[in-house]
Amino acid sequence: MAAFRSKEPSGSAVAELEVLVRTAIFKPANELVGMLLQQAAEHIDAAYIPKPGEQAKGREALMVKGMFGTFPLMRQYYYHPGKKCGHFPADAALGLEGAYTPALARLICLEGADETSFLQASFHLAQIGGISISERQIQRVVGRTGECAVAWQKRESAPGPCEAKILYVSADATGVPMRGEELAGRKGKAPDGKAKTRMATLGCVFTQIKEDDKGRPMRDHESTTYLSGFQSPSDFGISLRREAIRRGLFSAQEIVLLIDGAPGLEKLGHDCFPGAIQIVDFYHALEHLQTLIETLWGKGEEARNKRRRHYWKKLLAHNGVERIIKQARKEALLRGNVAQVETALGYFVNNIPRMQYGTFRAKKYFVGSGVVEAGCRSLIGKRCKQSGMFWGEPGADKVLAFRCIHASRRMDSFWKYRLNSRAAENDTLPLAA
Repeated sequence: MAAFRSKEPSGSAVAELEVLVRTAIFKPANELVGMLLQQAAEHIDAAYIPKPGEQAKGREALMVKGMFGTFPLMRQYYYHPGKKCGHFPADAALGLEGAYTPALARLICLEGADETSFLQASFHLAQIGGISISERQIQRVVGRTGECAVAWQKRESAPGPCEAKILYVSADATGVPMRGEELAGRKGKAPDGKAKTRMATLGCVFTQIKEDDKGRPMRDHESTTYLSGFQSPSDFGISLRREAIRRGLFSAQEIVLLIDGAPGLEKLGHDCFPGAIQIVDFYHALEHLQTLIETLWGKGEEARNKRRRHYWKKLLAHNGVERIIKQARKEALLRGNVAQVETALGYFVNNIPRMQYGTFRAKKYFVGSGVVEAGCRSLIGKRCKQSGMFWGEPGADKVLAFRCIHASRRMDSFWKYRLNSRAAENDTLPLAA
């Protein structure tokens, strides 16, 4: 403190002062939280009615870690001989996650999912909040509560209202690098034919009410919600439909499904969103257009290919996909590569109704799936595709669930559900049902 009392205190002394003040404030705050939770635990234990077969075994101490430090908590333990398991009513009612308070558990899950690694989350908690938790403990808390987060994403919920002009639904998939045991027997695109990744699917729902000054569609501010999963497209579609129902699927004026043209996502649309307007992402279509051009003329004639791409891009943007197909087939007959061209044309032939971009733009629809593709990069890629990372599917599934819930601004709703679920562990009614 001597340096701070001098006329010109150094920056390091100021930093040290703030840390010391934080420590001084945390100590009485920690004692207060400990006292309040102990009082609450005693009230809970006094009011608890044991479930059939449970036997009281006395009070046990738990060292609980909270936002301000660690404190002891005494609570009653019950044991069920028939089920060979125990239960602390106070732990469930208070929402403790193992030995962590619900507020700290929430912060741990947020940091563990949002930082680039559990190690970085540990460092960040220590630097920002003065909270010392190892990366292994962060991983365990995320694993414990993440199972609930995964289930919460898939749950059924009441239909919600939609006052927007258009409700959009979109989905895309990207590979997540996996440990060897997760990939046994799976075929992949690697030269040896073995898979290196598992496909994680990301879905999103957002709304559109108006257009900008130039008549282009505008996504409503903070209207996008996300969900993720490692299920098949058909199973994922069920969860995506539930989210769309919650967002107002039944009351929206128009439903638009934005996809990339993959057969699995097309089937998802037909099965889960019948009657929706399906649009293949315009920029995916342009990528396939380039493939078609190179199949016809090769990669050598860059000037010719560039002119053809420019011409066909204009046709594609003005409902000309069938004209492109006709012209490509005519050119293939002249060049003698019909079979190869037909393969490249398959993407366009299968998606003609979903490529009427002139009509879609006239109706002020989005024709690009940039929202979900950006989500794949930021929500999945940024956390799960770091250099040297190899995941187990359950671990990646839990982390991605938290990231989607956070990006959807629904952390409060999830943790309320989580706390209610923990409190329900004390309810005797399920046993009587």
